[in-house]
Amino acid sequence: MDKVDIITKYFPEITTVQKGRFARLGDLYADWNAKINVISRKDMEHFYERHVLHSLAIARFITFKEGQLVMDVGTGGGFPGIPLAILFPGTSFLLVDSIGKKIKIVENVALELGLNNVKAINSRAELLPDKVDFVISRATASLTDLVKWTMQSIKKQQNSGLIALKGGDLKEELKGFRKIKNIPVSGYFEEQFFETKSLIFLPSF
Repeated sequence: MDKVDIITKYFPEITTVQKGRFARLGDLYADWNAKINVISRKDMEHFYERHVLHSLAIARFITFKEGQLVMDVGTGGGFPGIPLAILFPGTSFLLVDSIGKKIKIVENVALELGLNNVKAINSRAELLPDKVDFVISRATASLTDLVKWTMQSIKKQQNSGLIALKGGDLKEELKGFRKIKNIPVSGYFEEQFFETKSLIFLPSF
């Protein structure tokens, strides 16, 4: 099976260029992982399912528009930001992490793939002045902390907000949040890994 078959299974409309970029991701991250351990060895065996496809769950929920600015908070090695930047070349992505060596990986991967729509920043999200259309995050922190760190950065407008990919039982964590959407990722992807995964959307106003 081609390593990007799991991507084209759910996103058959991707271009040849996008397919080529997705195909290169596995080798790029394997190389970097040998130098700086950002992905567990066990997870590298399931890289396309657990990291790339999981990140793309956001693309099943929303289509980012040309000219929008999306901030990935606590991006680590570049997830969910890098896969989404491949899928939405007309959207600008700001990938933020407080750990410099992780940002170095993001910068290099974006450069290798020619992703001109990615800017990597070594900072804490709450210190950034940018006003963005969406904040995205994958298993970074509790929703309370994410809201505290990022809500002031999100434009107060229709179709803007915080999108977080999370796992496990979220009942307690989501208590007290109004207007929140909790969408099972298993509704998007049939693989067993996604049975306990959720996509959380909190509108900005």
